[in-house]
Amino acid sequence: SDIMIGLLALLLASLASVELGYCASDDSDQLGGRYRGLPTSAISSSKWHALNATLGGKLHAAVPLAAPCFSSLNGDEFRGDTSECAIVETGYRNPFFRSPKLNAYTWPQWESCVAKEESCTLDPTSTNNSAAWSGKDCAQGSVSEFYVDVQSAEDVQIVFAFVQQTGVLVSIKNSGHDFGGRGAMKGSLSIWTRNLETISHDPAFLPEGGNAETLALTIGAGVNWYGVYKYAEANNITAVGGYHPTVGAAGGWLMGGGHSILSPVYGLGVDRVLQFKVVTPDGKYRVANEFRNQDLFWALRGGGGGTFGVVLECTIKAEPQMKLQVASLSFTQTTDNARGFLKLVIDNSVKWGTEGWGGHISAHDLVSVTPLLSLDEAKTSMQDAVDYTLAQNGTAIIEEVPSWLTFFEKYVSFTNSVGINAIGGSWLVPNTMFDNETTKEQLLDAIMPMTAFGNPRITTATPYLFNYTTGSTSAAPAWRDSLWHAVFQYMYPWNATQDAVRAGYQTITDNIQLLRDIAPESGAYGNEADIYEPDHERAFWGDNYPKLLELKQKFDPVGLLDCWYCVGWRGADNSRFQCYVSE
Repeated sequence: SDIMIGLLALLLASLASVELGYCASDDSDQLGGRYRGLPTSAISSSKWHALNATLGGKLHAAVPLAAPCFSSLNGDEFRGDTSECAIVETGYRNPFFRSPKLNAYTWPQWESCVAKEESCTLDPTSTNNSAAWSGKDCAQGSVSEFYVDVQSAEDVQIVFAFVQQTGVLVSIKNSGHDFGGRGAMKGSLSIWTRNLETISHDPAFLPEGGNAETLALTIGAGVNWYGVYKYAEANNITAVGGYHPTVGAAGGWLMGGGHSILSPVYGLGVDRVLQFKVVTPDGKYRVANEFRNQDLFWALRGGGGGTFGVVLECTIKAEPQMKLQVASLSFTQTTDNARGFLKLVIDNSVKWGTEGWGGHISAHDLVSVTPLLSLDEAKTSMQDAVDYTLAQNGTAIIEEVPSWLTFFEKYVSFTNSVGINAIGGSWLVPNTMFDNETTKEQLLDAIMPMTAFGNPRITTATPYLFNYTTGSTSAAPAWRDSLWHAVFQYMYPWNATQDAVRAGYQTITDNIQLLRDIAPESGAYGNEADIYEPDHERAFWGDNYPKLLELKQKFDPVGLLDCWYCVGWRGADNSRFQCYVSE
């Protein structure tokens, strides 16, 4: 549109004079590299034009999502556009509006620079509330000024060569379903993989160098799980994947571990991936599987996204289409019934895990599926929970559905927690907590305080029944000995002060500490963890971390890629992370 073209022109004209707060000195870090990490404003316009020419026009400029609603951008006056603003207002809470855009995240605080109170966001409770923009400047925040719309491995190789030559900061972004802001970096050139949307299946996929054929799906880096599920349904197969439609199937979800409510039976995402195609920061295009680049394959199976390279596509195991038994229970929560329901859940968790149930549970609802039981068996399994729910005048459904997509479209909320500022955290609750009445009571006492500010989301998506080969992935070993992945969220308003945001993070940290105290040897899922996890290397990777750091040094020897609490992280004091609020 004309307004967006005007905004981009304004950004390009002013970029060279913008002060983004970075030091131009070389970094000294555990990788031993001397990559300078300069902001995009430090790179001459002639170099940007040359890069764009080399890429065949795939370099683009970006402004914040809500910019059309403002009358000032990065301190410069310009005319907003009410029609463009209305489009943003309408789509602000819609994941399908946000996901295809470089300048949008599921949680919009990652579009801002929270620590500097620089933002350009709307009021999610009333998106047409002019108080969000009237008399305010739309600051670039953490939205990358320049990005490359990746279409091929060569595009990534060109970008890495440019980064090596110029020392410019670089980040990787896919769908924006990113709870830790790892795809956002103030002043960085963004490698954007969202438009790599190819998808295919093969009943007899053979990894390069391999000799065993497998029913598999090959997925481009930009494909989201909803797209995968619809494709799988059309081809009578089942994909084991994420619980929100815009989670990228081949991005950070997978490389961080990747849980599914089918994981109790079929394993984590890292257990099911057969092959990656990736460009590593040294500029090499590699195929990684059990037969080629095995060390890189191991690192990508749990070592985290945005760290070892840019994944262009992955191939994952698929299953035949399957019937599922579904349990959906809900009632109005009170101060009297929450503890009783959570106690019932704790008392039944081992039985439900053994029966293949996976799902999401809070103090007042439960949505779970199992592929292992008949409908009659499912009703018997869930009878106690149904009785409790109905006694609270709630609703209870136990039914059989013909496929995963049928379940997904009927029971999964697509808009929950989209377009709002949220703080998350999690802890893996080990099997031993369910051994006896004493430990179960400790667990109940630990999670009850969380109901005061936001219900715990008990995610029964650990690979409880999966036959895992020890050491085959680099994900947290705690996954293999846990029955729950307990997740907590704290929402804060669009106009919260930095002190209020800091207090929210502290609330999450303090409440998760209650679980750390009773299960100190466990760990956390890095993709949904407290971003101030006290010992993140151990919590996210356990004994795998030293080997992961060695592989980081091998494939990214000068440290081109870095992200918050990732392998080889430079630390909170590094200027790359200036937008994270201090603890």
